[in-house]
Amino acid sequence: MNRAQANGAEVNSAEANGAEVNRAEANGAEVNRAEVNSAEANVARVSRGLKAVVFDAGETLVNESRLWCAWADWLRVPHHVLFAALGAVIEKGEHHHRVFELLRPGFDLARAREQRCRQGAPDRIEPADLYPDAAPCLNALKHGGLRVGVAANQPEDSERALQACGLPVDFIASSARWQVEKPSPAFFHRIAVELDLPARSIAYVGDRFDNDILPAREAGFFTVFIRRGPWGFLHATLPQAAKAHLRIESLSELPDVLNRMTGRRSLCPALPSRDRRERF
Repeated sequence: MNRAQANGAEVNSAEANGAEVNRAEANGAEVNRAEVNSAEANVARVSRGLKAVVFDAGETLVNESRLWCAWADWLRVPHHVLFAALGAVIEKGEHHHRVFELLRPGFDLARAREQRCRQGAPDRIEPADLYPDAAPCLNALKHGGLRVGVAANQPEDSERALQACGLPVDFIASSARWQVEKPSPAFFHRIAVELDLPARSIAYVGDRFDNDILPAREAGFFTVFIRRGPWGFLHATLPQAAKAHLRIESLSELPDVLNRMTGRRSLCPALPSRDRRERF
């Protein structure tokens, strides 16, 4: 074989290898599409019988920034110091009350709340604390034929505070009144009892995988993870967040997604969406 023929053989071999690479990439793309389609089909199957959507409160419906800043002022520490302590507590998977112990050892939270109330600065949710997409989302879900509730780890007076916000919900419940906290299975059982529905007919929306997504899924709920707030952004980086049936970045996405998954026709105009949801 002369040099020209050898070069030609090398070119043909390279082209053949290139064709094989292209076929492999195409096959890989088909596999990826099949996996995505399978995941979406599974989510649609699980969500089709939904009859109710229940929301966590803090950092799901309520922006807690003002509340935390008020505590920083009460403790007389800079805001960024408190938020740094909160981030450290979240990273360690500790209860958020640990923040107060870090900043002021021996701190009595219940007593401090009473003192703040007496001084006219209660630790209480206000209508202005609601995320802008909260009420429109709940309204859209109600118009779409779903029952809506709020159940969260909150003090009992948060129920009255949320009721004062005029949210269109069927019930509002706090862990303090129920005397059981997430992630206890009893908390999610109580939600099902409150609605008189089987767990598989209920979606739970929250910003934490430890308190919201994992225990709700284990209880049989359809789970929606929202990536916002301190826990949301940190927990979104953890593999456990992938356990959520649905992942969103804004509540404005939720009504349209659930309407399509459950086969419902939206009875109100679609909410603006950033279209960045992910399904698992």
